[in-house]
Amino acid sequence: MSGEIHITAGDPRDPAVTRLLEASHALMQSLFPADACHYLSIDALCVPEIRFFVAKNDNVILGCCALASKDTYGEVKSMFVDPSARGTGIAKRLLARIEREARSLTLPVLRLETGDKLASAQRLYVRSGFKPSGPFGDYIEVSTSLFMEKRLD
Repeated sequence: MSGEIHITAGDPRDPAVTRLLEASHALMQSLFPADACHYLSIDALCVPEIRFFVAKNDNVILGCCALASKDTYGEVKSMFVDPSARGTGIAKRLLARIEREARSLTLPVLRLETGDKLASAQRLYVRSGFKPSGPFGDYIEVSTSLFMEKRLD
């Protein structure tokens, strides 16, 4: 990467973003059973309750994430960094952007579901202040899912 990383609002329907999301979906499908893949479709990421962000370097999209605004919490969704850009701090910056957005919406807590095989993601969330929690929303307890939350109030 040559230039500075910029985190900006993004469009899931942008072809470069769609390719990144499809890579994320393919990874989840390769690691987990179908009923344990909780990613949102491209259309589901394009609703008013979703704030979607991308990480760009020289106009190349290297990562994405979404904040789903619920009644009493925000949910981290669609967090993914291109394998070529992993280890560069992009995921940390994307997560920080989600947290700023959640605070601006006065959401009291951020929640997320992640896979038990995603050790790097788990480390990121713990380092960012997330703590283990139980299922929330429509999730059910399954062996492949880990649930975490971070209080913002």
